[in-house]
Amino acid sequence: MALSESQVPPDAQHYLVCGTEDCERNCQFYCNDCHQPMCEQCRDEHQKNTKTKSHEVVPYKQRKRPLPVEQCKIHPTKEMVLLCEECQFPICYKCTATKEHRGHAFTDLEIGFDKKVSLCHEEIAKIRNYFEPTSQDLKKEIAGDVTEIKKIMDGIRTSMKTEAEAVKKLVDTVTSENIKQVGKIEQSLLKTLNGQNQEIDDYITYLNDLINTFYGYLSPSNIEQITSALKSESFIIRPIPETSRPVPPVFTAGHHSKEDVAKLLGIITVPNNKPENRKIKPMETVSTQLKPTEKQRKQDREKSYVKQTLSLSSSVIKVRKYTVTGVDYVFHISLGKSGRLWGSDSSGNLVQTDLQGNQLQKIQTSGESGGYHTVTPDGDLIYTDRKNKVINRITADNTITEFMKTGNWEPLSIHSSHINGDILVGMNKDNEAKVTRYNKTGTEIQNIQRNDKGQPLYIDPYYITENINGDVCVPDWYKQAVVVVDKSGQHRFSYTGQGLEFNPYGICTDVLGHILVCVALNDTVHLLDQDGQFLSVLLTSQQGVERPCSVYVDDDNNLWVGQSRTNTVAVYKYLQ
Repeated sequence: MALSESQVPPDAQHYLVCGTEDCERNCQFYCNDCHQPMCEQCRDEHQKNTKTKSHEVVPYKQRKRPLPVEQCKIHPTKEMVLLCEECQFPICYKCTATKEHRGHAFTDLEIGFDKKVSLCHEEIAKIRNYFEPTSQDLKKEIAGDVTEIKKIMDGIRTSMKTEAEAVKKLVDTVTSENIKQVGKIEQSLLKTLNGQNQEIDDYITYLNDLINTFYGYLSPSNIEQITSALKSESFIIRPIPETSRPVPPVFTAGHHSKEDVAKLLGIITVPNNKPENRKIKPMETVSTQLKPTEKQRKQDREKSYVKQTLSLSSSVIKVRKYTVTGVDYVFHISLGKSGRLWGSDSSGNLVQTDLQGNQLQKIQTSGESGGYHTVTPDGDLIYTDRKNKVINRITADNTITEFMKTGNWEPLSIHSSHINGDILVGMNKDNEAKVTRYNKTGTEIQNIQRNDKGQPLYIDPYYITENINGDVCVPDWYKQAVVVVDKSGQHRFSYTGQGLEFNPYGICTDVLGHILVCVALNDTVHLLDQDGQFLSVLLTSQQGVERPCSVYVDDDNNLWVGQSRTNTVAVYKYLQ
């Protein structure tokens, strides 16, 4: 869903720059006292300075939002910087001496404002991440029910006409009456479904109005209103309306008899069943498509805890390295269960090794220097066969089978989603390129090829990955851009580097939604947030990388990097 102008964060920009004068390095930190973004070097200097060493400097994402400047309504030349704890009203320093506030206690308005803003953002996030998407899912379900009802009704009509044909003209009158009856039942059922659809539309409108209401509270002058709202029922988000599945009629065929034409043609009955309410997923399981096991729920809780406590480290540390025997260099990495590593080069060599570097398996493929293999959530490896235009599967017992065909399209890259098991394949044909989504059984469910203006999104999608929010990320070296679309296929943004020649290769994402992309010719790995904002050059030749072309973040949040001039894979720690 595209953000409206009012929903775009006011500090959004292409990338974050240090706020220190004459410093143009990338911002990673923020001083909450000075309200100034800082790079790592300026942060160190800031904390060494005797005047500012006591300031609170935090990672940029943990920053406190600065208090917007608003003039006092009673003293227009003064700014509102205090909060009267008794009146719960923002005031200026001069107001503290007035009789209205005499003897009252005061606190820093910035502290109270930051807490209230955080609450508003939490409610907005609930609406965007749960209430509105769940409502949209219900709309799709209702649309499916409309199609199913029409299909059932068409089947009933066909059965009735078949019965009527057997007795020819003798049953024309009864047939006509029964068809009219079906039409009335269909009209009634569709009216009910359309009513449900309208109810959900009204609810979505209410949610959007509620978002605008919360945005309206973001001004310090409205702090009294939000304090009142927090205590009232209006702050509670109205529950999603209940909807129910329609109960279609059943056609009971009759027996041919001239004596009883009505019985011969059959009758239509509507089961006296109570409509079944549609199930709404609880908020904590909204992103889960399959019912999780207890083990999966435990893993999800652990991942959620890790995500809450993780942040970017101030330095990147190489923790180990592995040699992938059997390849000349490592253009792509897939990590299997028990830490077993799959690596490939540009000559079609695909090799599996253990953590000691012992070769376990080697096969010859038609793959080149791209991300043409991936490990599924089940632990199998699937890889593309460009020559024969098929996807192959390698199971745990090393059996290779043909998994699915890609028709006339040549598969270049592949990624198995760890969100829902879907398979994303980047492919091309006759100077055209696209990304196709298959479910885990190999059924095609989506094609992503053009933007909303009809222009091609890709030229050669040689690598592909998926972010935690469902975004599909494709580095396209011929377009010199990382092209990102949302899970519905709508173009979100394209990242084109930082001014130098940009030729992106391997790509991956991590548990925080960061996008990590290799820029081989510059010997760097760039770090972006999930909205495409440049955060930093994470790795350079100073950290020992040379022509990086593949990246992978494992379950322990370690970054694996393969390079085009060696068959050694280096592993780094960059989160803390």
